[in-house]
Amino acid sequence: MGITSAIVLYAVTWFMTMFVALPIGLKTQGDLRHENGIDKVEGTHDGAPANYNPKRKALWVTGIATVIWGVLVVIITSGWISWHDLDWTAKLPSVADS
Repeated sequence: MGITSAIVLYAVTWFMTMFVALPIGLKTQGDLRHENGIDKVEGTHDGAPANYNPKRKALWVTGIATVIWGVLVVIITSGWISWHDLDWTAKLPSVADS
């Protein structure tokens, strides 16, 4: 695996992890208004986040994505899983042909 491939794999892993983690633990202004009677910020939607902390979320996502990326790099570089294992159509040339 080249350095560019590793960077692209990390970026994809990080963003996918971020999209999964964004709604976790999120409280909206509408939720807090109904639970605690807290007024929402004027001019915002009820679905707007009330307790959003992007730095904390990014730190968690970076740690989790790094672990996932490390596992993926080990699997790819070790050869445990190759493209031929994922070829359900059997259209790739065999390894003996190369």
